[in-house]
Amino acid sequence: MTESPNSRQNSANQPNLPTESPDSASGNGSFADRPRPSEYSASAGTNESDRLLSSLARKEIAIQQNAAAAVAPNRSASWVIVCATALMFVGIILNNFWIGISGSIVALLLSLRLIWPLLQSWLNDLQPHERSQLLGIVGFLAALLGLLKFIGVYDAIGNWLQQIKWDEFGSWAEWTGAVGQIMIAVLAVYIAWRQYVISKDLTIQQNIITQQQTIDAYFQGVSDLALDDEGMLEDWPQERVFAEGRTAAILTSIDAQGKAKVLRFLSQSRLLSPLKRDQHLGRPILNGFGGYEEDREYGVRVIDLGVMLAGANISRTDLRWVELSEANLVRADLSSCDLAHANLSRAILYEANLAGADLKGTRLFYGSAKTASPRSRTILPDYETGAHTGAVVENTDFTDVQRLSEEQRYYCCAWGGEKTRSTIPGGCVGIPNKLGH
Repeated sequence: MTESPNSRQNSANQPNLPTESPDSASGNGSFADRPRPSEYSASAGTNESDRLLSSLARKEIAIQQNAAAAVAPNRSASWVIVCATALMFVGIILNNFWIGISGSIVALLLSLRLIWPLLQSWLNDLQPHERSQLLGIVGFLAALLGLLKFIGVYDAIGNWLQQIKWDEFGSWAEWTGAVGQIMIAVLAVYIAWRQYVISKDLTIQQNIITQQQTIDAYFQGVSDLALDDEGMLEDWPQERVFAEGRTAAILTSIDAQGKAKVLRFLSQSRLLSPLKRDQHLGRPILNGFGGYEEDREYGVRVIDLGVMLAGANISRTDLRWVELSEANLVRADLSSCDLAHANLSRAILYEANLAGADLKGTRLFYGSAKTASPRSRTILPDYETGAHTGAVVENTDFTDVQRLSEEQRYYCCAWGGEKTRSTIPGGCVGIPNKLGH
């Protein structure tokens, strides 16, 4: 049969392979007896792993031998220390100076040899400033002992001890027993104090964990109330009431940091912003840019804070970009808060404490500072001119506030009253007092 050109081309391109079948029972060098590439790699990996294991085994054996070699001298030294200590006590009992001093010196030197590696490792673990502090303590004690020596304190104590009639104080056994009881009492007090400190730390940690779990459950509950099955905001009146009730309950049961977390969550979720609603079902209207449209004049908030934060302590917290417009913050503690770009328009800050707060970009009013005025109970706000859109800042403490702009300073000086004007950094010279008192 004639061979096709394609078959000749394929045979010319293929390498010379053995013609024996894998099952052929030929002698040495047959195809069946030759290791396959996978067998080559497996054998190479096995040899490599064997070499690695053998090297690790040799290292482990060397470490064990070194440890054993180090343990043997330590054991012998320990026995010598025991014998030297016993010899020292024999010298004390027999009142023999040479026996006692010999045992003491030998025990001291061998003990120092054994504990020196431990002391060296401990010193190496110390930081440079810790070493300096340790050296300072040693120097202080040495200087104190030397000072007491040279000013005659030791001599005075010795003379006083010589004048004491020791027979009147009973036997040494009674004194030793009394000292022992005192030391036991001191030790018991120390142990009780340590247990109190540990228990207090554990209680604080448990309270933090419990509070975080409570906040997480609140986040989930509010999300379930405000969102429908498709993830769209759907807040019917009764759902808003329940959400406000949950918010009021949790804000009274958590600390300042927890309150800040809740406020940041609600603000970033747009649940505190006044949203524009349709005129039929009251549903929020999308703005065409992936969010909901705001309506400062007639909008409805999902959660209205109302008086929830009146008198609250939110000091030293992060409230950047938080929506707090129209919130009642009467006598609230906002000292040292980061209020950068927060919205406090129409908020009631009467007698609130903002000492040390960061007010960079904080909105206190709309419009111009010269035409803006605080909120009114009866007159609607004008967001064009700023009339009745400002926060109530009467008797508010602005001591040492940070990054207060000129417009903010003008508004606070104009509508804060005498007490507020006295706390504003930079003073209020040339700015009229529009409150008149």
